[in-house]
Amino acid sequence: MGFSGFYRLFRRRRPTADKDRRHNRRVIPSEGTTVLIVDDSRTVRRVMGIMLRQSGYRALEAADGEQGITLARRHKPNLIFMDVMMPGMDGFQATRKLQMDVQTQDIPVIIISGNRQATVQNWVEKTGAKGFMAKPFERGELFRRLESAIY
Repeated sequence: MGFSGFYRLFRRRRPTADKDRRHNRRVIPSEGTTVLIVDDSRTVRRVMGIMLRQSGYRALEAADGEQGITLARRHKPNLIFMDVMMPGMDGFQATRKLQMDVQTQDIPVIIISGNRQATVQNWVEKTGAKGFMAKPFERGELFRRLESAIY
């Protein structure tokens, strides 16, 4: 994916009043509220991490499913954003492993993917994920998903 693809992924659109977080109640995270970002794209991890840190969250980053599982077991994050297509263990496999592990089964997972097809959303339900967020996404959507999953 070239620069134009990443630009589309994180471009700002003119917000409507109901979607603009400036007009909505902001959730201030308690100290130590941790979000794990599992995505093979360093750019996606970095941009999401910056957004989360700016809002007071602790952000952890993993480049693949195996590393994501390891970090989830070690740090017990409050939420995991899990990409679908990754080398090695994909996001669905990693989510199923997290759901079957006593240490991590209560951590909500939101699947993120550029594929908006119904089959992906069907797999989200089958794996026990808390929700689905399509790429590209806006900052407001990221926080709406996060807040609905953990608050």
